[in-house]
Amino acid sequence: MGIALAQRLLSSGAQVGALTRNRLQVERLRAIGVHECVVADLDDPRWMEQVGGDYRILVNCVSSAGGGLAGYKKSYVDGQKIALDWAQTHGVERYMYTSSTSVYPQQQGEQVDCTAATEPASDTAQCLLQAEDLVQQSAAAFERHFVFRLAGIYGPERHFLLDQLRQGAGVIAGRGDYTLNLIHRDDIVELLVLAMQHPKAISGIYNVADQGAAHKAQVLAWLAQQTGQPLPSFDPNMHSSRLRRRSGNIPDRIICSLQTRQAFDWQPRYRDYRMGYAALLQGFEA
Repeated sequence: MGIALAQRLLSSGAQVGALTRNRLQVERLRAIGVHECVVADLDDPRWMEQVGGDYRILVNCVSSAGGGLAGYKKSYVDGQKIALDWAQTHGVERYMYTSSTSVYPQQQGEQVDCTAATEPASDTAQCLLQAEDLVQQSAAAFERHFVFRLAGIYGPERHFLLDQLRQGAGVIAGRGDYTLNLIHRDDIVELLVLAMQHPKAISGIYNVADQGAAHKAQVLAWLAQQTGQPLPSFDPNMHSSRLRRRSGNIPDRIICSLQTRQAFDWQPRYRDYRMGYAALLQGFEA
């Protein structure tokens, strides 16, 4: 997502710098025109001395460093502290952080907006919420601050369910009777760009999801039909590291992003999984 955002900003003439812990990404970033690339872990304060550019907007879209709960704390909590320290002392006007809708624990298929309860929270969700709180606590330092809780990201280079199907997986780990809330990578990028420029958007927490929430089994059945692949079955006794569970249960809720659409005059280009996956499938065929 970070590379896609950088590419979108560069195409509009913006000056872009990037910090990544992945050395393999540096060549890609430089190839698209990112003028300053720093390789470091976000929670390592030494990177602050390496950044020479004059930036007015900081987007923290870090992912987990891996290693379970320790990786979450390292990336989201400790990394947030360092990023905020740098932003508050270097003239950053807008601070943006991409969190996750996994902070919502609801399990009855209810619709949840950004005011919905986030308790009881899993250990990993607590890390995400701590990182969000750090942004909120630093609000006075910025002209605007936004926390975007992203639904499941899919799009170019992110199509795990489709990959499983195309590879002939006969059985999918977990269940299919819970709601998948998705958002296409490119729609996230467009929202972030809008948030950088919007003169009236109110600081705060926003959900980011398309308008096509559906059960996982429904999504898989549609993909199987489109690709001509046999429809796999689900096995709830198989465990997948990609599914976040709390007390053995999978959250089941419909993420509402109405406030986000209204606040930023934003509409996802890919309104549901059918539109987004159809574009992906066309890309594969091309």
